[in-house]
Amino acid sequence: MKTNLRDLTYGELEELIISLGEPRFRAKQIFSWLYRGVASFDEMTNIPKSLKCRLLEDYSVSLITIEEKYVSRLDETRKYLLKLDDGNYIESVLMKYHHGYTVCVSSQVGCRMGCAFCASTIGGRIRNLTPSEIIGQVMAAEKDIGERISNIVMMGIGEPFDNFDNVMKFLENVSHPDGLNIGHRHITVSTCGLADKIRELAHRAPQITLSISLHAANNETRSQIMPVNRKYSIEALLDACRYYIENTNRRVSFEYTLIAGVNDNTAAASKLYNLLKGMLCHVNLIPVNAVSETGFEKADKAQVEAFRAYLEKHGISATIRREMGSDINAACGQLRRNRLQTNNNK
Repeated sequence: MKTNLRDLTYGELEELIISLGEPRFRAKQIFSWLYRGVASFDEMTNIPKSLKCRLLEDYSVSLITIEEKYVSRLDETRKYLLKLDDGNYIESVLMKYHHGYTVCVSSQVGCRMGCAFCASTIGGRIRNLTPSEIIGQVMAAEKDIGERISNIVMMGIGEPFDNFDNVMKFLENVSHPDGLNIGHRHITVSTCGLADKIRELAHRAPQITLSISLHAANNETRSQIMPVNRKYSIEALLDACRYYIENTNRRVSFEYTLIAGVNDNTAAASKLYNLLKGMLCHVNLIPVNAVSETGFEKADKAQVEAFRAYLEKHGISATIRREMGSDINAACGQLRRNRLQTNNNK
C-alpha cells in the first residue's frame, strides 16, 4: 500500500519535497492542504500537476471513512465505526461538553494488553495504527459535525504506548500550526502502565496530560485483571509517574474502574490512598462497563460514592466519570466487536 502523506511530519514532508527538486515552500502548501481534509491530489489547486503526478506514484492522501454512526438521544454523544483502507475497523467517540467537543481516538486495531474488563482486547492486536489513521479519526469527527475539535483523548482501542513512535508523530502533526493546531495541553494520553514509555514521554511531549489506567491498589489484584502489571509492577509504575511529575510539573490522572466485589470496597480505597498520598494527581472513578464476555458487574452507586468520599476525605482529588452515550454502547471496543461477530456469521 502507498504511504499516506499524513504519516509524515512537516520536517519529513519538507525533506521529501526538496529531494524531488521542488522549492521548500511547496511542503507548507501541501501540509496545509492535508489538514484541510483533501482526499485527492487533484484538490490541491496551487500545486503543479507534475509534482502531484510524482507524489501519486508512491503516496496517497486518502481519509478514513465513517462506516456507521450512532448518536445518543441522551447527551448527543456520537460513536463512529470507522473503516480503514485495508478493511480493518476501529472506533472513535465524540463527546459534547460546555467547553467544546472532545474526541476519543484509537491507537491500534485491537489490543494485546489483555485487561480483563475491556472489550477492546478480545481477539488481541491486529496491527498498529499509522499517524494518518489516528489523526484521521479527529478529521472525520470534525467533518461530521462541521465544527472544530477542541480536545483529544487517546483512550480508544489499543495501548498508545505500545505504538509509541506513531503516537509521537501524531502528536507532532496534530499540534502543528499548519496542521489541526490542537495544542498538547488539550490532549490526554492514557496508558495501562508501560513505565519506560512514561519516562520517555516526560521528555518527548511534556505538555501532554498523562492518564494512567490503574484499576487496582495492590499487585495481586492488578495482575489478575491487568497482565501488564506482571512486567511493570505498581511500584515501578508509580516511580515512573513521579519521574514524569518531577520533570513536567504536570498532574497525573489515575483511572480506576470500579468492579463489584473486586476492587470497590473501603479497604481498596484505603490502599489506593496510601499509594497516591503526596502525589500531584487526580483519581477518575469509572463504574465498569458491562461486557458479556468478562462477567464483571458495576459497583452500585452508593459504593462508588463511598469510594470517592473516602479519597476526598483523605485529601485525594477524585471524581466519578460522567457516563456518556450509554444508550449507544459508547464504551470502547463494543461496536467493533459487534461488527466482527456479524461478519464472521455471514
